Amino acid sequence: MENPVVSEANLINPFHYEGELSWCPGCGDFQILKSVEKALTSLNKKPSEVVLVSGIGQAAKLPHYMKANGFNGLHGRALPPAFGIKSFNRNLTVLVTTGDGDCYGEGGNHLIHAIRRNIDITVIVHNNQVYGLTKGQASPTSEVGMVTKTQPFGVVSLPFNPIAFAIAMDTPFVARSFSKDIDFTSELIKQGIETKGFALIDILQPCVSFNKINTYQWYSQRAYKLDNNYDPTNRVKAFEKSLEWGDKIPMGVIYRSQRPTYDETLDRLGIRPQVNNQPDLSKVKSLLNEF
Repeated sequence: MENPVVSEANLINPFHYEGELSWCPGCGDFQILKSVEKALTSLNKKPSEVVLVSGIGQAAKLPHYMKANGFNGLHGRALPPAFGIKSFNRNLTVLVTTGDGDCYGEGGNHLIHAIRRNIDITVIVHNNQVYGLTKGQASPTSEVGMVTKTQPFGVVSLPFNPIAFAIAMDTPFVARSFSKDIDFTSELIKQGIETKGFALIDILQPCVSFNKINTYQWYSQRAYKLDNNYDPTNRVKAFEKSLEWGDKIPMGVIYRSQRPTYDETLDRLGIRPQVNNQPDLSKVKSLLNEF
């Protein structure tokens, strides 16, 4: 039997996928993919230890392009299966890759309660301020006045502020990055994974096909990194920082806190993960015999 061919990329990065990717050339999703791979590799994670969960959208394709366990759910419904997977087996590293429409629009209700329960997962939002998969209509984070095919007179609704929302919900880890800076983004993802509790990482990501306002140049002129003097544990200051948008947009860990996770709450109630329980196969067989 011949030895399998192992590429140089796979020797360095066990998550590397060598097939074709369907994102548009220049899309920020490519950079986020590299950042996720780099973060997991730096943590010495194995593909068998990681589950990537997504809903629907361009961001939701990311699990298709990595060698790891994956679950592709419904539009806006990535968080419920991620919750179930983590609750069943806490040893798994569970990441949700989602877009601004998928997570903040259709999935907004699930986001509220996932943070409230403090599930120990990392949510990576590809925030391009537009719906990319369905050809460019406005998303919950689109700027007021932005003209699209379905908003010909411009967006009239105020954009959703995910950072301010997450801080108000006392989310244990809240961060923002710009997809172009792969090293910085991967470090934030790494810190999010290492955080005990819910981690939200909002990544500003240009859509080169449909968003002609929030371009690479637009973000580059405004994005700045928080310095070492900034204290992310100061909730009031963090909330003030979350309101910065326009001429200056802060990048980095904006807020940190500590509170019991959902798993820790179950432990106090004496409820153990299902993965630790041995199934009674006799009951399964009796059910099958009925058919």
